Amino acid sequence: MPARIAVIGQSGQSPAKVLALAEEVGKLIAQKAGILLTGGTDGIMAAASRGASLAGGLVVGILPGDDRRLANSYVDVPISTGLGFEQRSAVLIHSADSVVMVAGGNGTLGELSMAYQNRKNVVVLEGSGGWADLVRAVAPDGYLDPRQTVKIHYAQTPREAVELAFSLSDQTAREAI
Repeated sequence: MPARIAVIGQSGQSPAKVLALAEEVGKLIAQKAGILLTGGTDGIMAAASRGASLAGGLVVGILPGDDRRLANSYVDVPISTGLGFEQRSAVLIHSADSVVMVAGGNGTLGELSMAYQNRKNVVVLEGSGGWADLVRAVAPDGYLDPRQTVKIHYAQTPREAVELAFSLSDQTAREAI
């Protein structure tokens, strides 16, 4: 079964450098025959979707609300949840084997917390801006609290982030057997 890798990051405007990082992450996921999951709309989500799509990958967009037309043009499978943004994020996180965080605003921070609470492996792409550049200061040991639910991993390049996300997905699959 192919790994399902979610890319989380803010919607809306982002610097071209950050969008290029997200696009590279999406491309690398596709090249490793993974399934890219995103929130399906614009910004980081669209950039990652573009990268995966142009590399021939499968792109699934987990959308808020009921309108599949909200999906960016690179989404192959738009899933309208009928839910608001926060609840849509829960579907996205629960559907993923691993999560890659690129930049990120408040919503992305909520997704990181949700992934942590639900024992989902997260790889933070440092140097991409936003919360991705602040997480290590809050969780230098990779844990958000003393319970040490699941370790957060840090990567410096898109390639390192994707390799780690796949490795963690494989580890999770082996533990589930």
